[in-house]
Amino acid sequence: MTEQAVHPYIPNTAPESRAAMLAATGAESIEEFYADIPAELRVKGLLDLPEPFLAEADLERHVSSLLAKNTSTREYLTFLGAGTYNHYIPAVVEDVISRSEFLTAYAGEPYEDHGRFQALFEYQSLMAELLNMDVVNVPTYDGYQATATSLAMAGRITGRRSVIVASDVHPDKMSKVRDYVRPFLDLVVVPTLDGTADLAAVRSLITDETAAVWLETPSYFGALEAAGAELAAAAHDRGALVVVGTDPIGCGVLAPPADWGADIVCGDIASLGVRQWFGGGRGGFIAVHDDPTFVLEMPSRLFGIESTTVPGEYGFGDVAWDRTSFALREEGKEWVGTAAALWGIAAGVYLSVMGPAGMAELGETLLARTAYARQTLAALDGVELPDTALHLREFTIDFAATGVSARRLLELLRAQDIDAGVVAGEHRLLVCVTEQTAPTDIDQLAAALATTFKEN
Repeated sequence: MTEQAVHPYIPNTAPESRAAMLAATGAESIEEFYADIPAELRVKGLLDLPEPFLAEADLERHVSSLLAKNTSTREYLTFLGAGTYNHYIPAVVEDVISRSEFLTAYAGEPYEDHGRFQALFEYQSLMAELLNMDVVNVPTYDGYQATATSLAMAGRITGRRSVIVASDVHPDKMSKVRDYVRPFLDLVVVPTLDGTADLAAVRSLITDETAAVWLETPSYFGALEAAGAELAAAAHDRGALVVVGTDPIGCGVLAPPADWGADIVCGDIASLGVRQWFGGGRGGFIAVHDDPTFVLEMPSRLFGIESTTVPGEYGFGDVAWDRTSFALREEGKEWVGTAAALWGIAAGVYLSVMGPAGMAELGETLLARTAYARQTLAALDGVELPDTALHLREFTIDFAATGVSARRLLELLRAQDIDAGVVAGEHRLLVCVTEQTAPTDIDQLAAALATTFKEN
C-alpha cells in the first residue's frame, strides 16, 4: 500500500504502473527515454526533496512554510526590473478578471463564448489605438514568443534570413529568440553606441539579404531609441522590414514605433494591469498595419466583430481562421501556441480605466522619476552613468571607482531591506523606478549607497 502511494499527487508512479508502461513501450528502464539528452545536462543524483507527504494537511503545512520564506515587493524597498515591474494595478482590474466566466475560460470552440471574444476584441482595439497600429493579436504566451514570431514573420514575408539586432536585448529574451529562429534566421548583433543603436554600423550591414532590423525601445537597459526613423528608412531602402520590441507602458507619452516606420511591433503586456506574481503573469502582443501580407502571416488568434443574419445584430469571433495551425494543422506556418487570454482581458480593463490622459500622465511620471533617479545617483561619489541616452524606467549605474562589486553591494543593501536592482556587470547595477517609486524612495537608496560605499 505504501509503495503505491509514494506520490499521491503524481499519477502512474506506483511500481506496478511504471512496470506496465515500460512493458507497453518496450523499454528496459526510464533512462532510455532520456537517451537523446546529453549526460552533462542531466541532474546527477536525487533532487533535494523531502519524503512524500501522505496526508494533505502535512503537505499543506510544508508548502506554506516554503512560501513564508518569500518577501514580496510590498515589504521592502525595491528597484527591481529587467522584465517584471512594480506598477500600480487599479482594483477594478482584478475584480473583473476574478469573475468566474473570465477566470476559468481558456480557448477552444466547443462552446459559445461571446463575452470572452468581446472582451479580447476590446483589448485588441485599445492596444491598437495605443500603438497606432491596425491589427493586434490575442495575447501569446509571453513577449519572448511574440518577438520570435514577429521576426519569423519578417523572414517569411521577405524570403530572407538575416536579422540585424541593433539594440541591447534582455539576455533571456535573446536566448529564447535565438533558439526559436535558429533554423531559419541568422541574428547579427551590432553593439550599441552610447546606449542606443549605432546608426552608421547598422546602415553598413543592411543588404539585400536582410530580412529585418530588430530594435528594442526601451532597451534592456531602459534606453529609448533616438534614431528609429533613420534606421527604418535605411531598412526600407533595401527591402528589409523593421521589427520593434517595446513596452506599451510608455506609449501614452512617447511616439509609438509605428509613427516612425515600424512594420511589426511586439512585446509583453505584463506592465498593463498584471501583477508581478513572482516573475509570472506574462502575455505577448504582435501589432501590424492593415495589410493582408502581414496579417495572414500572423499565426496567433485574432478576434473581430461581424454582423449576423439578424439585421442590427453583431457577434464576435475568430478572423481569418484559415491562416492558423488550428485549420492547417501540420501545414501551418507556425503553431498558434498557448494564449494568455486572462492577462489580455486584464490589460484591456487597465487601458480602459487609464484612458489616453491616464496613460500620458503615467508616461510623464515614469520619465520624470527616471530622470530624477539618474541625476540623484550620478551625483554620488564614485558613481557614473554609462550612457547619456534618454531612459524610461530603467538605467544602469557604474561604481567601479568604489571597488565594491555589484553582488556584494546587493547583499549589503538587502540587509537594510533595500533591493537596489539587478546585477548588470562586475560593478554595475540595473536600477528600475516606477510610478510607485516615490522621490523619497530614491533619496533613501542614494543615502544607503553613499553610506555603503564609504564603509566598504
